[in-house]
Amino acid sequence: MPKYLTLFSFKGEAMAALIENPSNREEAVRKLAESIGGSLEAYYLMFGQYDGCVIYDAPDSASAAVTVVAVTSSGAFSRLETHELMTADQFLEILSRAKTITSYKPPGS
Repeated sequence: MPKYLTLFSFKGEAMAALIENPSNREEAVRKLAESIGGSLEAYYLMFGQYDGCVIYDAPDSASAAVTVVAVTSSGAFSRLETHELMTADQFLEILSRAKTITSYKPPGS
């Protein structure tokens, strides 16, 4: 099953609500992943450009997109960025397959 990383930043209002009523959002994220037939691997909060990240499995990219659209519609986040993750072995397979592509010509050639 494909694995995804979503980085997120809370809007100020959402952070204020968390300060006022602290809650661990990990269970809500776990239920969201399970609702699309996936599973939550990790939920972390952090300092820096993003407030946190989620690593989860989803059946396919459309299912991952569904979660992003649903979460975005909540209005609680100022940023959401999702990436499909791959193992080193999967990347080696991609490199091997890329070697067979010979018809691509870069611009200006």
